Amino acid sequence: MADREITNWTRADDAMVENALRRGANRRDLLRMFMAGGISVAMGGTILGRATAALAQTPVSGGHLKAAGWSSSTADTLDPAKASLSTDYVRCCAYYNRLTFMTEDGSIEMELAESVESADALVWTVKLKSGVTFHDGKTLDAEDVVFSLQRHLDPAVGSKVAAIAAQFKEIRAVDPTTVQITLAAANADVPVLLAMHHFMIVAKGTTDFSKGNGTGAFVSEVFEPGVRSIGKRNENYFKPQKAPLESFEYFAIADDSARVNALLSGDIHFAATIKPQAVRLVKTQPDFVLSITTGGNYTNLNARLDMAPGDKAGFAEGMKYLLNRDLINKSALRGLGEIANDQPVPPMSPYHNADLKPREFDPDRAKALFEKAGLLGQTIPLVASDAASSSLDMAMIFQQAGAEIGMKFDIQRVPSDGYWSNYWLKAPLHFGNINPRPTPDILFSLLYASDAPWNESQYKSEKFDRMLHEARGELDMAKRKAIYDEMQVMVANEAGTAIPVYISNVDAHSGKVKGLKPNPLGGQMGYALAEYLWLEA
Repeated sequence: MADREITNWTRADDAMVENALRRGANRRDLLRMFMAGGISVAMGGTILGRATAALAQTPVSGGHLKAAGWSSSTADTLDPAKASLSTDYVRCCAYYNRLTFMTEDGSIEMELAESVESADALVWTVKLKSGVTFHDGKTLDAEDVVFSLQRHLDPAVGSKVAAIAAQFKEIRAVDPTTVQITLAAANADVPVLLAMHHFMIVAKGTTDFSKGNGTGAFVSEVFEPGVRSIGKRNENYFKPQKAPLESFEYFAIADDSARVNALLSGDIHFAATIKPQAVRLVKTQPDFVLSITTGGNYTNLNARLDMAPGDKAGFAEGMKYLLNRDLINKSALRGLGEIANDQPVPPMSPYHNADLKPREFDPDRAKALFEKAGLLGQTIPLVASDAASSSLDMAMIFQQAGAEIGMKFDIQRVPSDGYWSNYWLKAPLHFGNINPRPTPDILFSLLYASDAPWNESQYKSEKFDRMLHEARGELDMAKRKAIYDEMQVMVANEAGTAIPVYISNVDAHSGKVKGLKPNPLGGQMGYALAEYLWLEA
């Protein structure tokens, strides 16, 4: 085959090749891919040489990065199956790997897997990369993958994605480097599911997760739940590009002002998820950078439908009409958001229902609904915390709107420490904060199915559950979207979750920190920042 004239190769294509190299692709496989596309060995070698040189020149090896998140507690864990907040995700991303990885443009690349394939979306074959070892020296094999995935099916584990993993009917090792996953019903999203943080691969038989024994870019040296963690670079990492940082330290500074001040004073290099109010301050300071990621993150107001006042007909609908979404975006978020329509599938998703319009702010209608529920004039506790981003500001806006129609909402501000363990999912009226998820199936399975582990309002619908299974196995994308469209309407109108705004995540860091890119799975590079950042000398 004659060499194809490459007239449309762009920097984006170079970036794609560089990213593939970072993720562990080898030179032989990439050359084979180029040749299949009509690119000669010589030209492919030139492209690879350029990409390899770019990788070699860009990162600076060495240094100790200190990064601060916003939420931590004694319940912090290095067990990927139990991870439930960003602090857990950051640590798990540093110490473990997934079978697949979601890149900045939302595409899926292989990580521990060499390939993930299926002819019918029902039976999936996973081929593993060779030469991968755990931190304790054990070689990765199919039995580790089987063990890691089967853990989610054991109720005693308490996996946060048990509802998603329930579709894994059979997981078996075909040979040392091949795993076969048979589903209860077809699901074309399996490669995406395997890129979730919870599906990190651990060594077979692991019961003590305090050591963080994974295959990841860092080896755990210190882990003090609720205090801090320190990881040291894994010098035996299987990828050609090892982590540039020699070590990294991660901890939480719950108070937003204190976190920003720690950054500006040089005590830390990276401050995760700063409030919109602090954005202007950071902008005015030289040598500091803001990273803004618009994904599917949101802070929502949740009324449990099985407790008062949410069990009174009309209350949940009334609170949705009492949310002044424009004011929340302008005042609480300083415009760093997009008005939402009370369901979790964000506008950037191809499955977002754009025909479902957000509710208008209508205090009179809210008042009528509260009166019908027999609640007008009563004092209703509203639990909020800095742990749920911007929830205190949202609570005050909601409280003021309620006061003007005779509703009394008593804001109960509780500490960030322990909020997710003691108040989220438990208080009758409280705020949540949900990180982006890559598919509607994951969002609905985690948050709205009758058996969802994070069913914030205790929404139950047999029809919704049936539609969830139907959409999961539907390979016709148009039909699948039609099902998801209806499910979004059901959530917006029937669930006790009010989602006023999709929030842009803002991370701030020193100008010495390099390599940060957005990722659909959330801020901090989808929580994988430790492996890819470096410190400029």
